[in-house]
Amino acid sequence: MALSQKLLLRQSQSLVMTPQLMQAIKLLQLSNLDLVAYVDAELERNPLLERDERDGLAGIALPSESGADAAEDLASARDVAEERPDWLETRLEVSPDAIAERLDTDLANVFPDDHGAAAGEAAAMPPVDPWSMPSERHAVSSDDYNLEAFVAEQRSLAGLLGDQLGLAVTDPMRRLIGQALIDEVDEAGYMRGSVDAIASRLGAPVAEVEAVLAILQSFEPAGVCGRDLAECLAIQLRERDRLDPAMATLVRHLDLVARRDFALLRRLCGVDDEDLADMLRELRALDPKPGSAFGSAPIQPVVPDVVVRAAPDGSWRIDLNADTLPRVLVNQSYYATVARRSKGEDRAYLTDCLQTANWLVKSLDQRAKTILKVATEIVRQQDAFLAHGVAHLRPLNLKTVAEAIAMHESTVSRVTSNKYMATPRGVFELKYFFTASIASSEGGEAHSAEAVRHRIKALIDAEAVEDVLSDDALVKILRDGGIDIARRTVAKYREALRIPSSVQRRREKQALLVT
Repeated sequence: MALSQKLLLRQSQSLVMTPQLMQAIKLLQLSNLDLVAYVDAELERNPLLERDERDGLAGIALPSESGADAAEDLASARDVAEERPDWLETRLEVSPDAIAERLDTDLANVFPDDHGAAAGEAAAMPPVDPWSMPSERHAVSSDDYNLEAFVAEQRSLAGLLGDQLGLAVTDPMRRLIGQALIDEVDEAGYMRGSVDAIASRLGAPVAEVEAVLAILQSFEPAGVCGRDLAECLAIQLRERDRLDPAMATLVRHLDLVARRDFALLRRLCGVDDEDLADMLRELRALDPKPGSAFGSAPIQPVVPDVVVRAAPDGSWRIDLNADTLPRVLVNQSYYATVARRSKGEDRAYLTDCLQTANWLVKSLDQRAKTILKVATEIVRQQDAFLAHGVAHLRPLNLKTVAEAIAMHESTVSRVTSNKYMATPRGVFELKYFFTASIASSEGGEAHSAEAVRHRIKALIDAEAVEDVLSDDALVKILRDGGIDIARRTVAKYREALRIPSSVQRRREKQALLVT
C-alpha cells in the first residue's frame, strides 16, 4: 500500500463565535435588571448610542441638531468613553424681558408668589427660623409643601440597640465591645458572631465580652442577641418570669417539640398532659425572630418580562412588558458629520462604534422577539393551567418548545432563565412551566410533576385527625386517580413541599386537639 501526498480543496460550513454573536447570546440570558445595567454601560462607552426617551421609537436613527463642534469631541470620546458631544448639551439663556414678551404678560402674573417683585430680581424670602415647626416654615406657599419631608426614616435594629447601649453602658471599653457585638447581629435579631473571635479581635477577656452580651440580651425587643433559637426563647421567657426548670428543659429539647414526641417531653419535664399543653401554648406565643420588625432591607418586587391577559374571544393576549425593554438609538447624523472630518485611527474608531451600536440595537430587537416567541408557545402549551389552575399543568420540556418555534434547546434555555411571566394566576418564572412527566396508570395522557405535587398537598391538607394518610395510602389514591407513581417519588415530593411524615403529622394534630 503506497502513501502519497495530495492537495484537496474542500468546502464546508461552520459557525464562528464572533464577538457580536457572543454578545447576542449573552443578552438572551440576562435578566431585565442586568440588561438595563449592560445597556447603560454601552451608552456611556459608545458616543453614537443615545437613550430613546419617547414611546414606540426603538431602533430609529434620529438626525442631530448641529455637527459644527462634533469633530473636536471625537478625540475625547475615543480616549474617555464617558464623555458625550457638546452639542447634546445646549444651554439657552433668555432675558426676563424676552420671557415676558413671549408670554404676553408681566412676570408678576407668572410668578404670583413674588408679591410684585421686579422682573429679573429675586423675590424677597422671609428669614427661616431654625427652631420653628416644619408647618410654620412651609407656611409661605402651599405649593412648596412636601409631605415626604416629614416621613420618618425606618428604624434599624442596629440603631435601636446602639441607642440602648449608650444609655445602659458608660464604660468606654464596654461600649466598644457592645458595638462590636451589635455589628454581628443579623436582621432576625440573632448574634451570629463568635464571642471568642470578638474577644481575640478586640484583645478583651472572654468573660468581659460575655458580660456585655448579657447586657445586650436585656435590651428591647425581648429575645434579641440570642445565639440560637433556644437562647432567644429562653431570654423572652426570663423576661416574663416564666423560665422555671420545667420550661428550661422544654426549651433545651426543641428537637423533641418539632418531632411532637410528647411522651418523652412529659417524662423529661416531669409534668402531666395539661401542664405540657400550657407550656407549649406559651412557647408558641413567643417571637422566634425578634429583629424582623425593624428596618430590614426592602424586598425588591419581581418585574415580569411578559404579561398575559385574557382576550374577549377566550384566547390569551401575550405582550412584552415595555418597562423592562431598554430603548436606544443610533445617531447616524452625528456619525456622518464626524466621519467626513476624521481620518486614520479616528475614522476606524468611529466605524467600530457604529457597528457596535447597530449590532446592539439589532440584538435587543432579536432578544425581545425571541422572548415573545417562547412565551407565546409556553402559553399555547399551558393554556389549561391559565384557565383552570395548577392541577391542569401539562408536562413540558425544552425540546418540545424548541421544535415548535424552530430554535435550539440551548436558546430556549437561555431565554427562560431569569425571565418572569405575569398571568391571571400570579407571576411565575418561565422555567416554572417546564415540568417532568409522570406516566398515567391507565395509558392515557401523562401528568405534570407539579400537578402531582399539588394533588399530594391537597390530599394531605384535607386529611382528618383520625385518618392521617401515609405515603403508601397516597400512592394508592393517586394510582386510583390514574397517576402511576412510586412510593419514593411521593416521599420526595412530600419532603420538597416541607410536609412532615404521617407519624409527625398525627402527633401534631393530636397536640392541637389537646391544646
